[in-house]
Amino acid sequence: MTSRRSNLFLVLLIVLALCGVGLLAVPGSPYHRGVTKGLDLQGGLEVILRAQPPKGHPLQKSDLDRAVSIMRSRVDKLGVSEPIIREQSPDEIVIQLAGIHDPDQAAAIIGKTAQLELYDLTPALESPSIDVSGNNITVYTNLYKLLSAVQSRATTGGPPSGYVLFKPVKIKTPTVTGTGKKKKTVVKTSTVWVVATNGGPTSTLHRDPTTGNPGLLDTHGGKVPTGWKVLKVPPKTEVITCSAASTTVCPGDTNANGLPPAGKQDYYLFKHGSYPGDRYATDGQYPNMTGNELNLSGVRQDFDTTTGEPIVLLAFKGKGNAAFLQVTKNEAIRGETLGLTSSTSSNQCGAPCAFAIVLDNQIRSWPAISAHDNPGGIDPRGTGAEINGIGSLSEAKQLALVLQTGALPVKFVTVERTDVSATLGKDSLKQAQNAAIGGLIIVALFLLLLYRFLGLVAVIGLAIYASFMYAAILLFGVTLTLPGFAGLILTIGVAADANVVIFERIKEEARAGRSVRAAVSAGYAKGFRTIVDANVVTAITALILFAVASADVKGFALMLLIGTVVSLITAVAATRAMLGLLAGFRWFANPRFMGAHHSQRGAFLQIDFMRRMKLWFALSGIIIVLGAGSLATRGLNLGIDFKGGVQISFATTKPTNISSVRDAAKSVGHADAVVQGRGKSSNNGNDYNSFQVDLKKLNPNAQTNLENAFVNQANARTPSVKNVSSSFGRQIAKAAIIAILFSLLVITLYIAVRFKGISFAIPVIVAMIHDVIITVGVYSLTGREVTENTVAAVLTVLGYSIYDTIIIFDRIRENVPIMRRASFATLVNVSLWETIRRSLATTFITLLPVGALFFFGGATLKDFAFALLVGITSGAYSSIFIAAPMLTLWKQREPEYARRKGETTPEGSRSQPLLAEAEQAASEEPTPETPVDVAERVFGDGAGTGAVDDAAAKLERRRQRRKRPHGRAR
Repeated sequence: MTSRRSNLFLVLLIVLALCGVGLLAVPGSPYHRGVTKGLDLQGGLEVILRAQPPKGHPLQKSDLDRAVSIMRSRVDKLGVSEPIIREQSPDEIVIQLAGIHDPDQAAAIIGKTAQLELYDLTPALESPSIDVSGNNITVYTNLYKLLSAVQSRATTGGPPSGYVLFKPVKIKTPTVTGTGKKKKTVVKTSTVWVVATNGGPTSTLHRDPTTGNPGLLDTHGGKVPTGWKVLKVPPKTEVITCSAASTTVCPGDTNANGLPPAGKQDYYLFKHGSYPGDRYATDGQYPNMTGNELNLSGVRQDFDTTTGEPIVLLAFKGKGNAAFLQVTKNEAIRGETLGLTSSTSSNQCGAPCAFAIVLDNQIRSWPAISAHDNPGGIDPRGTGAEINGIGSLSEAKQLALVLQTGALPVKFVTVERTDVSATLGKDSLKQAQNAAIGGLIIVALFLLLLYRFLGLVAVIGLAIYASFMYAAILLFGVTLTLPGFAGLILTIGVAADANVVIFERIKEEARAGRSVRAAVSAGYAKGFRTIVDANVVTAITALILFAVASADVKGFALMLLIGTVVSLITAVAATRAMLGLLAGFRWFANPRFMGAHHSQRGAFLQIDFMRRMKLWFALSGIIIVLGAGSLATRGLNLGIDFKGGVQISFATTKPTNISSVRDAAKSVGHADAVVQGRGKSSNNGNDYNSFQVDLKKLNPNAQTNLENAFVNQANARTPSVKNVSSSFGRQIAKAAIIAILFSLLVITLYIAVRFKGISFAIPVIVAMIHDVIITVGVYSLTGREVTENTVAAVLTVLGYSIYDTIIIFDRIRENVPIMRRASFATLVNVSLWETIRRSLATTFITLLPVGALFFFGGATLKDFAFALLVGITSGAYSSIFIAAPMLTLWKQREPEYARRKGETTPEGSRSQPLLAEAEQAASEEPTPETPVDVAERVFGDGAGTGAVDDAAAKLERRRQRRKRPHGRAR
């Protein structure tokens, strides 16, 4: 009665919890909460930034914390709702802005270093950018020529400030000579040296041993490629640029508009560092001032009262006011000394009287001082200073925003950028929802067919699980992403698996002659340890994934972890409480309700597995050799996550021929684009509704042109774009290897502790390695693209690989004290017979939602599901045909089992499992049949005096005698 009351109380608690879920879910409820969708489900921008501290400045945790704070301030000023800005690793920051309308603008603002520097222009310029008089500026539009002119002094006075890698590019220039019949075209070939680094004009040549930042030659094996050149930047100097993208006029440029040609920029060599004795250097330093002297509250966007042009007003603090006054005073005196000012207020001085405002190594403005108006310089405490010549109002607002939030403590570079269109996000959400609903329905039908009334209980438990998962997502504020949806769908199989393990155990207990109530109680008691072990291993995998993976995969890991915990609660609490209440009704006492009214039949399930272990090893060996051969010859089809580059994904308004997409790419100069059709095809596999295009690195303008070409020529809806650096791919590969090794170690330790010995852990390691190798080999054989999500799937396979193994090993551990004189091969065979239905059922149920993911999910989910399908299938195979035989080989070396090695399970044994019959013989109300009779009936005539008699029947006699008081029958 007490047990029934506790079950009733538990059911009431579950009902109350479901009511609470309803309050959270029903719109209009005061407690209603909506699901937070990630940017891949509603569109937006994701940027991963990596810190690059200067040489000699080890990156500190405080640097990243400060950077996160500054970036959050900038995002808040952009008006983005619910942004996600967090540290991903010791040197990376992830920024997710869902629903943003101008991703280019946001990306430009968020990661801008905003290192503001002010130079007294002409004194700060270094030869050859300034002549010997110190007044006339020489403009270089080619960085190679500028640095070539200073190589003779590039190491004088200390180590170089930096290095630049150049590669030669051949340019053919056609020239027409002559007239009439003598007219001909002569093509001249010239070599132009272009910068071969993506990190800006200068970079560190070798990897810095302190910070570990990527060096200039890392991608070239540490060597300068043949025919290329490395030029040095002289000590205590900095390369500063100027172009139409940064200002309206560049210093010293004599073009009609005062700017370099379109698409080009001017290069200058500025002093940067300590220059003691230089009377124009502020405290002996260049630049004369930095953004540290800014009073951020006084920085704002405004308009010039004379011209109406947008400007940015500056204000200074502390020493900044005195420094600005001194710099402007020097400029006024210089202009008057050179006679470059008129007697009027108009300024005729130009560059010698100007100070350069430089933001992130780009000249943004260089206002000149009028000696007539300000003979003693400008005191910023009165009028302040301004940045003019900005160009547009939006640029002025962006510049003011960046300066108001302060400079980032270190430079950041973008290693990955993903732009997801709102239309693609809606499509992905619909596909994920279809996969989740399809998986839930398929699993429910399978449970009903296999377990009848128990299946109905399981389906109700599955509905409770789905409700609790929904509540957990809302209560914990989980941002639901596409990989997270994949984890959610996978946990449907996890939730069903726990019920399968327990229900199979209940049916065994019912077949052994127990009452329904006793069978339920014993089934949960004996199955609980198994499902805890299996779910703990899955949780370990999810935790490791969450610790080392990138932002996308973290969503999958989090959903898998939450789902594992919730499924354990529903299987142990909800379904047990329901069965506990039902067990009290007389109509439920019929074993037919549980499908336990007949014994397990089927000779195909009860073969001598251990005698054929060489065959199993050979089959695995063939598959592994094929995969290894494919890896050696074809390799893996590595996706953009590993190679780096640009990936553009888009859906089309109607079926489009793949050649149309290729032609659109060619029309804007990208004939090397790799175009793939995704999803269903028509017209003999030539027309698709979805495409993926992979290219090498693109600049923003080229990317925009390519997107427009797809929209105008290939029926594309708004494309989604993903930019990844090659260094980010190396980081993913490194993290995957660490995660796999760490998973192997942690899971091995857990198995060794739970099974009290390393002998059970070694086969688990072998089976997991076997499954990973086969999964990777299949990817190579099929040529499917390996992405970041593939790595997550392979790591998940590690957890699922030993799910069935734990079920089998748990039964072996249980049978060891029962079959004390049987050979270990016999013990393993019997354990496999008893658990093979259960292990195959759990595998099949897990494959059902993954199959729904593969057939109903979008392109991203299909790739993820394929790896899971291969890995889980391989895991089921390895549990029976690799792990169990490996355990047998290992244990047969132990002295205790070596003595029994010759005793094997007879061929042609019939199909009644031994343990169920043995438990029936040892039950409180034993049947007239003796254990010897049971063994002979199970294993054939004459078996009672053989191995099975020794291993089971005699042991059962002892157990029966222990249960009878004083040796008499009850």
